[in-house]
Amino acid sequence: MGMIRTIQFRLNGRAQALHTDDRRTLLWVLRTDYALTGTKYGCGEGYCAACTVLLDGAPIHACQTPVSALDGKEVTTIEGLAADGALHPLQQAFIDHGGFQCGYCTSGMLLGAAALLRGNPHPAREDIVQALDHHLCRCGAHQRIVAAIESVAGGKDASP
Repeated sequence: MGMIRTIQFRLNGRAQALHTDDRRTLLWVLRTDYALTGTKYGCGEGYCAACTVLLDGAPIHACQTPVSALDGKEVTTIEGLAADGALHPLQQAFIDHGGFQCGYCTSGMLLGAAALLRGNPHPAREDIVQALDHHLCRCGAHQRIVAAIESVAGGKDASP
């Protein structure tokens, strides 16, 4: 058993103080303590990336991240990607391009794509594919997902 302590962090822009076992995983804290079920349990081993969230803007696997790693940091989940009641441009692009199928991998893919575009606003197709290569999708929507991300990034020929 880990140490019971108070972890202070920001979750989707709001300050949080969680008194808990510091070895609990972020995935289960999000799903059970905060009822944020958009972060999915996939493999539980950090391979499928369905549980991807952003920690200080970087994608991490919530199923492998202890809550102790959150202290003083910012966590963004799929529920925090939209702002002021409007979908994030990536969310809208996934809808427009048919990037949703069963939706299980989608939250992780969207957050991975958001992190990619934050660091590289105009990635080449190869950069998008490489950034999302570890996100497993059994529905086969990969081409539509890449097209959606390209549309937000301005596509390959976006330079004026």
